Amino acid sequence: MSAAPEPFLGVARSLAGRRWVGPGAEALRLSDAMVQSTGLPEPVCRLLVARGVAAEEAERYLAPALRDLLPDPMTLRDMGPAADRLLAALERRERIAIFADYDVDGGASAALLLDWLRQLGRDATLYVPDRIDEGYGPNPTAMKALADAHDLILCVDCGTLSHDAIAAAQGAHVVILDHHLGGETLPDALAIVNPNRQDESGDLRHLCAAAVVFLVLVEANRRMRAKGGTGPDLIAMLDLVALATVADVAPLTGVNRALVRQGLKVMAARARPGLSALADIAGLDAPPSAYHLGYILGPRVNAGGRIGKADLGARCLSATDPDEALSIAERLDQLNAERREIETAVRDAALAQAEERGLEAPLVWAAGEGWHPGVVGIVAARLKEATNRPAVVIGLQDGEGKGSGRSLAGVDLGRAVQRLAAEGLLIKGGGHRMAAGLTVAPDRIEDAMSRLSELLAKEGAGAAGPRDLRLDAVLMPGAATVELIEAVEQAGPFGQGAPAPRFAFPDAAILDAREVGSGHLKLTFGDGLGARIDAIAFGAFDGPLGPALAGHGGARFHLAGRLEVNHWRGRQSPQLRLDDAAPAS
Repeated sequence: MSAAPEPFLGVARSLAGRRWVGPGAEALRLSDAMVQSTGLPEPVCRLLVARGVAAEEAERYLAPALRDLLPDPMTLRDMGPAADRLLAALERRERIAIFADYDVDGGASAALLLDWLRQLGRDATLYVPDRIDEGYGPNPTAMKALADAHDLILCVDCGTLSHDAIAAAQGAHVVILDHHLGGETLPDALAIVNPNRQDESGDLRHLCAAAVVFLVLVEANRRMRAKGGTGPDLIAMLDLVALATVADVAPLTGVNRALVRQGLKVMAARARPGLSALADIAGLDAPPSAYHLGYILGPRVNAGGRIGKADLGARCLSATDPDEALSIAERLDQLNAERREIETAVRDAALAQAEERGLEAPLVWAAGEGWHPGVVGIVAARLKEATNRPAVVIGLQDGEGKGSGRSLAGVDLGRAVQRLAAEGLLIKGGGHRMAAGLTVAPDRIEDAMSRLSELLAKEGAGAAGPRDLRLDAVLMPGAATVELIEAVEQAGPFGQGAPAPRFAFPDAAILDAREVGSGHLKLTFGDGLGARIDAIAFGAFDGPLGPALAGHGGARFHLAGRLEVNHWRGRQSPQLRLDDAAPAS
């Protein structure tokens, strides 16, 4: 067994208790060679090498073309019948219903279909189940009612495991457009387009539901053109696909990366009233990035499904009237503020419970009476981020536990949860690689979580050090220019499966450090030779980082974080989003 590499910059334990880990010798050699052969900046080459990109592929990687990466929709099973049935409903002017999940992916998937249909002169009924009263996915009562009044029901981001509910939709055809892991048998639907069916190759398993819907619309447009018709402009709808891809924690690699890059360009044009209203209410004054989708816009769209009216997110995303969009966006913003308050209380209790149980196991989990089912998923995400472990959080109410889990790249949580359900440890459960939901009897929680931990350990969960901070390169303040940041961002967008590069600034002099807002740290640092750069660390005063740097007393520090362009009153400047620090002595 090889010895662990030396800590990067000698930091074995930072202010946050982390061990810093840098690139290995081989990565340094390859990046140096790429600099020589391509002329690209060294930080960009470091990032490309970390992504496994060869020098001869660098130019194409930095400018991905969607037309080259978009898969042929017909590679997915049931694609033909799904597209044909949708077009037949249009031609026959049939009554169409859309049954959508209550999260961002479901809302964006529904909005894609509503937008496409509307441009072709047709409307559809939107149905989003209530998280608490109905739970996830189609249920027999709702599906029967929809079937009584409609000819075609499109289930988006749900339905792959809903055998009884689909069977209840007598008199209507059901088409399922989903990405959650399928079982050994499928519901009796007319078509099930899902890259995570067990009889699929798995080549497209990374797609979110909105991307699956997009491919169906690509195929429908293609069939319309073959008959001499013209379909709606699908490129203009990629803002919805980008939002769903990032918010549903799909990996930003391959076609997903191209979809999000193009979708961000579409979003910057502000043609969709709902997204523009949400951006304005959130105070976004910079071009949208994957960060904004995941942490600013996504949570607001999600807020309706978490603690409010379930269909608010889909209605906001599909709104065509700016006044209506603004009204819904304001309500979602209010709900998001309420969600944050509820989340904080549950997060603190869950983290304390998980710490008492121990954070070194392959799975981190917590369960509590009365924890709101609308926030257990986001609290699980917080536990995952804090521990570098898959996490499950369960809320107990009325003698039943409803939980949600979040996973790490390379650890298939959805499959493990589905196996637990098959083994009888869960009442029900399912999901995809990065996220899962479950229902469990209170007296089976300990056994179920123990078994889940065992299954996840076999996939490598718990192998990584929970406190390791991975760094890509050393940089000096004078080199951190807007031009460099823009060059680095060409390798983006950054997110799940493609983390933003993290740079270390060694031996930095703290020129100014102060608390701003509610516990955030704003500081300016330099190299002692005149170059300086601003930095921000959110929530720094909730831990040791803020007090140590604000009270630096002239001491110098190694600083680590991600670079970004700060937009302020029409000016652009480099800024470090500070993650960690360590004394330089």
